Amino acid sequence: MTEWLLIGLIATALLFDFFNGMNDAANSIATIVSTRVLSPRLAVFWAAFFNFVAFLVFGQHVAKTMGTGIVTPSVITDQVIFGALVGAICWQTITWRAGIPSSSSHALIGGLVGAGVTHAGWNVIEWQGLGRTISAIFLSPSMGLVLALVLMVLVSWACRRLMPARVDGVFRRIQLLSASALSVGHGGNDAQKTMGIITALLFAHGTLKGSFYVPLWVILSCQTAMALGTLCGGWRIVKTMGSRITHLSPFQGVCAETAGAATLFLATGLGIPVSTTHTITGAIIGVGAAKRASAVRWNVAKEIVTAWFVTMPAAGLIGAAAYGLFGLLQ
Repeated sequence: MTEWLLIGLIATALLFDFFNGMNDAANSIATIVSTRVLSPRLAVFWAAFFNFVAFLVFGQHVAKTMGTGIVTPSVITDQVIFGALVGAICWQTITWRAGIPSSSSHALIGGLVGAGVTHAGWNVIEWQGLGRTISAIFLSPSMGLVLALVLMVLVSWACRRLMPARVDGVFRRIQLLSASALSVGHGGNDAQKTMGIITALLFAHGTLKGSFYVPLWVILSCQTAMALGTLCGGWRIVKTMGSRITHLSPFQGVCAETAGAATLFLATGLGIPVSTTHTITGAIIGVGAAKRASAVRWNVAKEIVTAWFVTMPAAGLIGAAAYGLFGLLQ
């Protein structure tokens, strides 16, 4: 019975990873689709491939943070993991149906904290790891915005004497590279969160022993689930990210994607679970604001930012409720 429960929870975690890829597909492909550099069909295949190969680029620092740095590892139980996953999946589903680019990452963290606190109280929280993650809610979009603004200024100055048609043609080709980098950053940071959850579960069951490490089969399973989710796409969110915030040219798309990718690469290297959604949204706002403040639809941006603040508490409450439900079903 215990083995079947473990298998079921791992399958649920991979389902979350699939939804993560589907929900966050917009982060990787919205700009490249909205600028018409690639068709939607080609764009999702492009993003899915680079989502998958991300494990070849990064270590497993984010997975370790998720597995040991959010709640005390000793309180990880089947019931806690169930609550975390259900909280995250339910909130993902709600925001996906509404077309709101919320953070799958923070939904999972919120669900884990909600279930963990319900299980053993507030003292189970690893405040250093959680504090870094909460700080990233503000820092990652801010960094994406600032980098995008700087890139827009620098590249605009460098291309000031070129014909607009020439600039557009060059940046259509460059955008294939910047979109690839963003997809690698997305796959590297986001897939590791599920790796951390599954690995913590395996340690709790005694399947793994010794210091924390992520088995290769867990890495490949999580990268595959995320890539498949990306293939399914999230077209409501693509529309929001690609056109409702601001209209993008290939030149602007390159600046946004490069700024977002740089932020994700830095955070993943430091082992900080950040939101790809937050990061690229900040970058898109940055390139829009560089043109003129009125180019950004601030009411749409306000809706997205509101969802950022609501995600962790909402997923935490759902996670706590799911934790209690699991206990009743046992």
